[in-house]
Amino acid sequence: MSLTEPFPDLDEFLVAIGIAGQRLASIEASEGAAGNISILIGWPIEVRRRFPIAEPIELPLPAPALAGQTIIVSGSGRRLRDIHTDPAANLAAIVIGTDGITGTLHTSPRRLFERVTSEFNSHLAVHNDQVTLFGTNFQALIHAQPPNLVYLSHVPAYQDQTFMNKRIIRWEPETIVQLPEGLGVLPFLLPGSPAMMEGNVKLLREHQVVLWGKHGVMARSDKSVTRAADRIEYLETAAHYEYMDLVCGGKAEGLSVEQLQEVVRAFNVNTKLI
Repeated sequence: MSLTEPFPDLDEFLVAIGIAGQRLASIEASEGAAGNISILIGWPIEVRRRFPIAEPIELPLPAPALAGQTIIVSGSGRRLRDIHTDPAANLAAIVIGTDGITGTLHTSPRRLFERVTSEFNSHLAVHNDQVTLFGTNFQALIHAQPPNLVYLSHVPAYQDQTFMNKRIIRWEPETIVQLPEGLGVLPFLLPGSPAMMEGNVKLLREHQVVLWGKHGVMARSDKSVTRAADRIEYLETAAHYEYMDLVCGGKAEGLSVEQLQEVVRAFNVNTKLI
């Protein structure tokens, strides 16, 4: 899916990123400087008024599908909860070169970071893959560390993707409606490693949110950055119900398969989870 005109302007995007960062902090999914955000903008957009300082950079990996496009990304060490106070100081704009190998890094004189997020390779790889496969002109990506989801990934049974989804979709009807493909689950992989990047790219082709085992999640949306944050919140809420049930000794029944099927029929949900 692609956005259509009239397109949002840069300031609207910066405000939305700040709102998403605040929301993730409010659900305790971005402790300290944990977490990062990027958005891909596939049409010409002027960034120099907010980010007037320009310097050439080499991309961490080739991104030929993104040639000429712009990525707004959070700086390394910046707190997601603080972005809204001064977006330009906490974010950078990267315009991808026509060769898909280099780019121009645009920042503010108030820049509060030395480099963009260490997870930029994963962001860049997903953006390039999604544009290559689906031709979208916009995408938001969020990496966060929601505690209930991460906790469940430490429990061996929940490291199985099928089991994880079976357990967490049973608490609220909204979960299967909003995320009909469920949660993608990766084992623990070294943060920022090629293996993490490759596994994340692959699962995000089929899922809107991927759990990085014993680490965090990455969520995507081709509509808005706040919708990507919503998807994390839906799944974190489901995981919190599951955690409460574990603590209470598994006494709650949850939604039955028959009840979930009723929801799926009523809302015309295309899902393979049940």
